[in-house]
Amino acid sequence: MRLELVTIVVDAYDPAIAFFVEVLGFELVEDSPSVTSVGARAKRWVVVRPPGAQTGILLAQADGERQRQGVGEQAAGRVGFFLRVDDFDAAFAKLKEHHVVIEGSPRVEEYGRIVVFRDISGNRWDLLGPR
Repeated sequence: MRLELVTIVVDAYDPAIAFFVEVLGFELVEDSPSVTSVGARAKRWVVVRPPGAQTGILLAQADGERQRQGVGEQAAGRVGFFLRVDDFDAAFAKLKEHHVVIEGSPRVEEYGRIVVFRDISGNRWDLLGPR
């Protein structure tokens, strides 16, 4: 058994793809035309994932007001995503270079270096690296 995908609801596909691929260094695994399960409206099936990972993120463009309200609130204001990197300094520099919203300064905890950042939709992530 394995967890294959998790969904992040986004405002629009292309800026979200650019963020995950160009800023975070994820791979674009799939970008295929599809239709919604209710109403059969056109959508895209967009999956990104970190290089070498098995679990991916399905980037789902908000469809309707209820979903639009959830953009950036996947975890109700909590840190909901955790990105572990081998080179914390390089990853942190790339976030700053792309003007990603960073909350506070990096700190060291028992489990490694950490800083909170927000993705393109406003969801809170922990960037985690070795101590």
